[in-house]
Amino acid sequence: MAIFTKKTNYSFITGTILLSLPVLIYGWVHFLRPSRSEEKRELFRGVVYQRLVESTPRPLVIHLVTIDLNTPGIKPLVTPDIGNFGIGEKQIIDKETKARTTPEFVKEFQVQLAINGSYFSPFREVTPWNYYPHSGDKTTVLGQTISNNKIYADQKSNWYVLCFTNNNQVQIPGGEECPENTIQGLAGDEILIYRGQSKTSPNQKDKPYPRVVAATDKEGKKLWLVLVDGKQPLYSEGITKIELRKFLKKLGVYTAVNLDGGGSTALVVANPETQGNPKTLNAPIHTKIPMRVSEAYRRYRPVANHLGFYIK
Repeated sequence: MAIFTKKTNYSFITGTILLSLPVLIYGWVHFLRPSRSEEKRELFRGVVYQRLVESTPRPLVIHLVTIDLNTPGIKPLVTPDIGNFGIGEKQIIDKETKARTTPEFVKEFQVQLAINGSYFSPFREVTPWNYYPHSGDKTTVLGQTISNNKIYADQKSNWYVLCFTNNNQVQIPGGEECPENTIQGLAGDEILIYRGQSKTSPNQKDKPYPRVVAATDKEGKKLWLVLVDGKQPLYSEGITKIELRKFLKKLGVYTAVNLDGGGSTALVVANPETQGNPKTLNAPIHTKIPMRVSEAYRRYRPVANHLGFYIK
């Protein structure tokens, strides 16, 4: 009887540990998230970062990056396609890229700042171990995409472009195709603000969600990147598009386009203090795990393309 009780106790303890382990890990990664406190600082010359915190109508953390494109040495970069790692003539080829996490993009291309970019396919998220794409998998971007003056994905109906011209001007023309002098460009799924006015889409579900937005001023020399964390109760539950439009109007943007959000949402900067390991400024959530940690440093959702900036 004593032996049976001893074995039962061991089994109970082992079972309790195994059941508690996911909860402990999930609780631990919460401490890796940025503080729910407001902050404003200059990241680089011409680049200012703000973290804004709201408690109503729900917990909310907003990350705002303001980039002055008049600043010498600032140059954009959109992820190249699989066969394009240099500057070449514009030509339409396949739409394939190699999936990367945003920290991987920052490290590989040695940009100083980056966010995730366009919507893409294929995509699958079933469990923490069953998802697609993984880093290195082939992906297809949606909407016109230009990297280093080369178009590698053609325009698509109702996918609206963000374009950087050869004179370092940014514009969101409100259509599906960038102008001829575009050197970097990518697409989002919806125009939120157009020429200072809110632009709404009928019959669309609007719920709190992690969001990524790029916005411009009228002259095309100021770029705002707005990232909102979400799907994280008591920390940041996400923002609706109606609320997002109000925030953008208050900010004074001229035109704004909605990029891929959800678990793709990531804002990353180069960090020389960590021997080249990039630093993430927001709280990404991938496969329902915030600040997901794996065997190879912090691994967030691999995505098809990114918008990065070289900053001297």
